[in-house]
Amino acid sequence: MKREKFGSRLGFILISAGCAIGLGNVWRFPYITGAYGGATFVLIYLFFLFVLGLPIMVMEFSVGRASQKSAALSFDKLEPKGTKWHWYKYGAMAGNYLLMMFYTTIGGWMFLYFVKMLTGKFEGLDAEGVAGEFGELMGRPVLMAVCMIIVVTACFAICNLGLQKGVENITKVMMGLLLALMIILAVRSIALPGAEEGLKFYLLPNLGKIQDVGVKEVVFAAMGQAFFTLSLGIGAIAIFGSYIDKSRSLTGEAIFVTILDTCVALIAGLIIFPASFAFGVNPDSGPNLIFITLPNIFNAMSGGRIWGALFFLCMVFAATSTIIAVFENIISFAMDLTACSRQKAVICNLIAIIVLSFPCLLGFNVLSGVQLLGENSTILDVEDFLVSNNLLPLGSLIYLLFCTSRYGWGWKNFLKEANSGVGVKFPKWARVYVSYILPFIVLFIFVQGYWALFHK
Repeated sequence: MKREKFGSRLGFILISAGCAIGLGNVWRFPYITGAYGGATFVLIYLFFLFVLGLPIMVMEFSVGRASQKSAALSFDKLEPKGTKWHWYKYGAMAGNYLLMMFYTTIGGWMFLYFVKMLTGKFEGLDAEGVAGEFGELMGRPVLMAVCMIIVVTACFAICNLGLQKGVENITKVMMGLLLALMIILAVRSIALPGAEEGLKFYLLPNLGKIQDVGVKEVVFAAMGQAFFTLSLGIGAIAIFGSYIDKSRSLTGEAIFVTILDTCVALIAGLIIFPASFAFGVNPDSGPNLIFITLPNIFNAMSGGRIWGALFFLCMVFAATSTIIAVFENIISFAMDLTACSRQKAVICNLIAIIVLSFPCLLGFNVLSGVQLLGENSTILDVEDFLVSNNLLPLGSLIYLLFCTSRYGWGWKNFLKEANSGVGVKFPKWARVYVSYILPFIVLFIFVQGYWALFHK
């Protein structure tokens, strides 16, 4: 079966960025930026983004392009005869399925809140009423299931149209609208009376805050955010390498994807902090920020119903761009392993993902007594921990070792693939760093995740 290809370079960059750009860019990045010193934290974060995330992204792209396969078969094709690197295919596939087991539920929440905001359901509610809306949603598994199924079905329907007609064309439009709408929202937020304090808090370096929190903690936070934001290590990025030709070097493409991911995170801060300070609201982290804090701000804002609807439309685009990208990877697993048609892979995985998503949404109500990570934890927290703190760092470590070790694909093969075509080249002098230093940093991030879990 001839492998499908992207119709344009722009499509490849925007879809890869869409996979990396997720809800963490919006509900985690602005908060930790404020908590860890504003602009100073951003500079440290950007440094780690390029020294940690970028090399691993280039490696994932390279493995995908050289093998012309998804993670289900890429290691089989490139590994030296007799080695067992292909065993990781099960970890990569598990990572994609696990990610969709909870991300689809959150995507459903975004869709519902877009509809609620558009139809004026929050108008007239006080802060307690807005918080009550989210609490009520958590107790309605049927409503959550309907929203999740709508999102899953819509995203698989897009994938069913094919790589170019469906995934590429629709994601290009969504990503373009996402960036345009976020810029409009940021301009509106900055124009609010009292927004100046929020801008100062967000953009001016605050060395005092860094000293209060501790330099070590700030560095750890920046390192962790930089590593996790690109969703590396489970082959979710590698698949798009398998859909492109060798006309462009992969380092330059990875830089474009990383810049786009960072721009969305930075613009999210320009929406949230000025608005929060303008209305005297503390910018919280996690679901509270999106589903309680921001609806309250939009309620108090002139024309808030429209601005709120636009914001949640952005969130729908951010969530579904990631879901479509990962679904494309999951469909490719099935097609590579069984040689089945795209339509058959879509139908089978549509049913599988819907079924697998139920534990997460039931974890807020029927299964709320299941608290495996401690008091008040949910099934979503467990699934997120398995992906973010286990499969992403360990998978990234495997890609690193596979591309640099003579017992794997090897440095020469990786460098030749990464540097094929015009554009920025992966530097030869980085060999010592990516072979011997970066693996220990990734291992440290993995250990740090467990340390943070057990020393709350």
